[in-house]
Amino acid sequence: MKIQLQTPIKIGCYNLPNRIVMAPLTRMRAPQNIPNDLMAIYYGQRASAGLIIAEASPISPQGIGYPATPCIYNELQVSGWKKITETVHAQNSHIFLQLWHVGRISHPDFHQGVLPVAPSAIAPKGKALTPTGMQMFVTPRALETDEIQGIVEDYRKAAKNALEAGFDGVEIHSANGYLLDQFLRDGSNERTDCYGGSFENRARLLFEVTEAVISVWGAQRVSIRLSPSGTFNDMTDSDPETFFVYLLGQLNRFGLSYLHIVDALEGDVRHGAKVVSLAVLRKAYKGMLIVCGGYDKLRAEGAINQGLADAVAFGQLYIANPDLVERFKLNAPLNKADATTFYGGTEKGYTDYPFLQK
Repeated sequence: MKIQLQTPIKIGCYNLPNRIVMAPLTRMRAPQNIPNDLMAIYYGQRASAGLIIAEASPISPQGIGYPATPCIYNELQVSGWKKITETVHAQNSHIFLQLWHVGRISHPDFHQGVLPVAPSAIAPKGKALTPTGMQMFVTPRALETDEIQGIVEDYRKAAKNALEAGFDGVEIHSANGYLLDQFLRDGSNERTDCYGGSFENRARLLFEVTEAVISVWGAQRVSIRLSPSGTFNDMTDSDPETFFVYLLGQLNRFGLSYLHIVDALEGDVRHGAKVVSLAVLRKAYKGMLIVCGGYDKLRAEGAINQGLADAVAFGQLYIANPDLVERFKLNAPLNKADATTFYGGTEKGYTDYPFLQK
């Protein structure tokens, strides 16, 4: 029998009403890095999703790399997120928080002139979006070996804060060229200590962070996001297929809630990505798999029925269609997203997209 996006599914310890996931979406609507009432409206509007993965939230001041992003390292932030989780739970939905450290994708403007950190002192190509506008990325400072356990502890504390804030689980952001992804790829990791070189060493930090977060939440409420084919934020790797097959094989032992894979995007191919096929990744990973990457309804149901994924996360479609579940169910027309309002601003392009008329 054909599986549809509306078909219920159990992911981790949760029975979800459908396989339509709201992808984590940075929207930069949190002045002073504190989640707010406008964000509660935004997430509440989209609570018909089988699962909401809330936007990436820095685990520490050092982890910040964009203006007005909601964080998860202090009490005010926890209180702000509580309003959001309560709004979502009032509609019998589930919400995970994505834990984030941007690493080298930051700028001294965020850190009182101090350099951002990374596995190695390699500047990414491109520009940082800072409070004073776009500026060229700087060469980051390579983390000392004895500093790394402090970052692991920051993830553990952030995981505890997310638990206090009422989330149903957490997703460790190890994709899209941010800190954990920087350690995974040999294009950004040239270390010669126990966090660089071999596959095992490059994966060590992700494994340590995963163990720390599981110590707070239990494996069934912890997940990880990866982008094996990603080139965003100037990411490269000499042999991504072999490395990520190894990595997924190792991740099987954790018993995670799910693994979230960012599929190869058109931009990745255009920038010379060595594409790792979803079929190869599906074969390597034995647990629940959520995929994202420009999917529409037809392609999403195709991936599920081919056994390539168990659920699908939608990004831009969820920005413009708070009632995406209902629109998919009825095959109704979709609102078009206004890209000029994606990042920063007010309710325009955030909470004012129309619902279907009843």
